[in-house]
Amino acid sequence: MHLSSPEELPQALAEALAGRLVAASLPRTGAEQVVAALQPQLPVTELTAGVAVATSGSTGQPKIVMLSAQAVLASASATHARLGGVGDWVCVLPTHHVAGMMTVARAVAAGRGIRFAAPDLTDLPDGGDRSYLSVVGAQLYRAAADPELLARLRDYAAVLVGGSAVSGQLLAQVRESGVRLVTTYGMAETCGGCVYDGRPLDGVRIGFAGERITLTGPMAFSGYRLDPELTAQVLDGDTVLTGDRGRLTEGRLQVTGRVDEVVVSGGVNVDLAQAQRVCEQVFGPPEAGGPVLLAIGDPRWGQRIVAVTLGEADLETLTDGLQDRLGPAALPRELRRVAALAYTPTGKIDRRALQRAWRKPEVSDGHGG
Repeated sequence: MHLSSPEELPQALAEALAGRLVAASLPRTGAEQVVAALQPQLPVTELTAGVAVATSGSTGQPKIVMLSAQAVLASASATHARLGGVGDWVCVLPTHHVAGMMTVARAVAAGRGIRFAAPDLTDLPDGGDRSYLSVVGAQLYRAAADPELLARLRDYAAVLVGGSAVSGQLLAQVRESGVRLVTTYGMAETCGGCVYDGRPLDGVRIGFAGERITLTGPMAFSGYRLDPELTAQVLDGDTVLTGDRGRLTEGRLQVTGRVDEVVVSGGVNVDLAQAQRVCEQVFGPPEAGGPVLLAIGDPRWGQRIVAVTLGEADLETLTDGLQDRLGPAALPRELRRVAALAYTPTGKIDRRALQRAWRKPEVSDGHGG
């Protein structure tokens, strides 16, 4: 296994996609956890593997997903076909996770240029002749507040946004400014996004196992590194069983939340993802001071719903705004203001980190009712 810095990754991926090595990218800082998960001292047992990427770790310790060169090439080709042709790519995402790695891989597979820029987009280059960019929701929110940055985004042939649910209001605002946004859905196990604007890329099929979304196609991963049992739970041939719930509406996939986001409070099922969407409709996204809902263990209720916020709203204002839209079990019973939200490396709200901080109230100013 060849471990690369982000700058070395283009060459390593060229070798990997030609079948000559297994490439893995390390973060610029804090590489120890990724190296420990990769276990590069042990042989690669997934015979088709060409690239190793870490999951975001939003539901626990990161897993290492092994992708074949064929899967990466199929994904890159399908992306360019959907976007209207090959182009250069600009990478502003961590390359040891799939979204950043695939940004580089698409450029390498097409023989096009790859440029790197800072995650805060402060040095984002001009779009040029035909360039693509991939961002997460937090980066898009930052860009929406900066007219100069929005103008720069308009130069790109397409700006992919994925990694977490993005509010429809934010998407509409950025699109109205003239940015060619494409929403993506996928995961490390599917070489990143394989459903664009709700529709599968060529060769990809959407299915369901109960409420859980399944994704089938040539972009499916080869297995989890050194964990055949977990692989068997998720991968069946070229079908990936996701941890997300969803439905098809007029042929477009709507992701309604994660399976583990349905909690039981006082004997009542609470869909945290749906409740969070309602919160954002009323109070705005978390980055703008809207509340983030959490489920916290409670000896009486089993789970109780609480909220953290960057904003100034108090608990009464929060519950008054939600009580006609959410059932009683979904209403937050306590609210705390925090100085900053926690994010995973892929830009998702890190609820596990916020839950841990909740159990240590000395790290934030708290109030409740």
